[in-house]
Amino acid sequence: MTAAQTHSQQQASEPQEQEPSNKVGYIYALGAFVIWGLAPIYFKSVQEVSALEILAHRVAWSVPVLLIIMWALKRPFPKGIFQDKKTLGLLVVTSLLISGNWLVFTWAVTHDRVLETSLGYFINPLISVALGILFLKEKLSLWSKWALGLAIAGVTYRVVVLGGLPWVSLFLAFSFGFYGLLRKQLSIGPLQGLLVETLMVLPLTLGYIYYLWHSGTGSFLYLSPTIDWLLVAGGIITTVPLALFSAGARILPLNTIGFIQYLAPSLTFMLAVFVYKEPFNIDLLMTFALIWAGLVVYTIGVIKNNRRKKVVVG
Repeated sequence: MTAAQTHSQQQASEPQEQEPSNKVGYIYALGAFVIWGLAPIYFKSVQEVSALEILAHRVAWSVPVLLIIMWALKRPFPKGIFQDKKTLGLLVVTSLLISGNWLVFTWAVTHDRVLETSLGYFINPLISVALGILFLKEKLSLWSKWALGLAIAGVTYRVVVLGGLPWVSLFLAFSFGFYGLLRKQLSIGPLQGLLVETLMVLPLTLGYIYYLWHSGTGSFLYLSPTIDWLLVAGGIITTVPLALFSAGARILPLNTIGFIQYLAPSLTFMLAVFVYKEPFNIDLLMTFALIWAGLVVYTIGVIKNNRRKKVVVG
C-alpha cells in the first residue's frame, strides 16, 4: 500500500509520466491474473503425475527461478529474517498454508474439478473481508454485509440442494484468505517472502523427490522428457505471475488490482465449462449466481467508499 501511495504522489508531481506508468502496471497485473486463470492448462498437461509429486517439483524449481528473478529485479536476499523468530514463525505457518493451497488446487485440477477451484477464488475476496473483520477489527459496511450474506447463501444452496460441502472451494478460499491475512502482518516483500517459504519446505520436497527417484515410483526422469520439462516449468508457473503481480501492485491502486483479480477465476470458469466440459447445471448456476451477486455488491460498496474518500480529501 505504501509503495502504491508513494508512486501515486510521484505521478501527481510528474503528470507527463502517469499514462505510460499505468499502462505498464496494467500489463503486469493482467499478465499475472491471466497466467493464474489459465494455470489449469498446465496442470492438466501433467495430470498423469501425482499431485504430491507436482507440488514437490513446484517448490523445488521455484527456488532457483525466484533467485534469478530477484537478482534481475535487484531485490536483496532477506538475510536478517532468520534472526527474527516471530516473523520466521509466521512464515512457517504461511508456508504450510500456501503449500496446502497448491496441493489441493493441483489435486482438484488433475481430478476434473476445475469448476470448484474457480468457485473458491470467487469466494476468496469475500472470505478476506470476513477475516479482516474477525481478526483486524475492520468495520463491516452495509454493502459488505449484503455481499457476505449472498456468499453464505450461495454456499448454503450448494450444500442443501447438491449435498455435501464444496470442500475444495472452501479450502482454497480459506487457506489463501488466511495466507493473505498473515502475510499482511509481515514487513517482507512478496518475492522474498515466497523464497523463505519455499526454502522452509525445500528439504522435505527434495527428500520426497529423491525417494521417488530412488524407488522408481516417481514420474520425473521415468515417464518422458516432456513430463520432465513440464515439471521443471512448475517453478516458472509459480513465480513469474507473482513477480508480475508484485510489479503491477507497485504501480496501480489496490482497488484497481481488486477489480482485475476477478479475471483469474473467470478464465478458470470458462476453461472448466467450455474447454473441459465439466458438468454445469441450473443448481450450480444458482450457486455461482449468488456468489457473483455478492461480488457485484461488494464492488459497488468499494467504489462508493472510494468516491466518499475522494470527496473528503478534495
